[in-house]
Amino acid sequence: MNWHAIAAIYRFEMARTFRTLLQSIVSPVLSTSLYFIVFGAAIGSRIDQVEGVGYGAFIVPGLIMLTVLTQSTTNASFGIYFPKFIGTIYEHLSAPISFYEIVIGYVGAAATKALMIGLIILGTAHFFVDLTILHPVWMAIFLVLTCISFALLGFIIGIWAQNFEQLQLVPLLVITPLVFLGGSFYSISMLPPVWQTVTLFNPVVYLISGFRWAFFGMADVSIGWSILAIVVFMGVCLATIRWIFHTGYRLRS
Repeated sequence: MNWHAIAAIYRFEMARTFRTLLQSIVSPVLSTSLYFIVFGAAIGSRIDQVEGVGYGAFIVPGLIMLTVLTQSTTNASFGIYFPKFIGTIYEHLSAPISFYEIVIGYVGAAATKALMIGLIILGTAHFFVDLTILHPVWMAIFLVLTCISFALLGFIIGIWAQNFEQLQLVPLLVITPLVFLGGSFYSISMLPPVWQTVTLFNPVVYLISGFRWAFFGMADVSIGWSILAIVVFMGVCLATIRWIFHTGYRLRS
């Protein structure tokens, strides 16, 4: 394993984040704070509790997931797209490093950025609501696995995209709606039976449910299904990336 190459890619990507600190860190945190104000104060004043948890606290895991999923995907996709766009991707492909090392560098940096934002939002939440984490270790595990999984997805999107419009397509038109419809601001048990069944086909439900369980010990689906969903999703992304590098899909053209 070429750790020097991994560290070089990782440091470059992290340096790019700190050069654009306002856009990379401050902007998503401010946006999430607005969600706390609108949903926690305005709507929360009309909804006392959800399954025994105050509504303001109930939406915290969903808000963190909303930000982490979009940020990890966006950061990873932009990170690998720009080398393609300006042509420096060929330096990586011709260098004596494997695709594993390229993926670890870019995905690791994107996951780190999303993890930082997630933890900052978690800290910010304490200014708005009283929050106690029932299973902090599981919370950290779910958060890290989610950051890595969707950074892998973003890496795939960055290679697949041929322009900036395609780069934004999946995060804006797929991931964000799935998060909103995945129980981030409500429990799916509040839905009619038919819609509860339909919602179970949304993969994001399992991520949010498992993450919320780590906070409050309550979940819409079994914690085992949540863990399985993350592991399977990560496996599919890794297999796809392996196929991309072995075939040169949109890398050598």
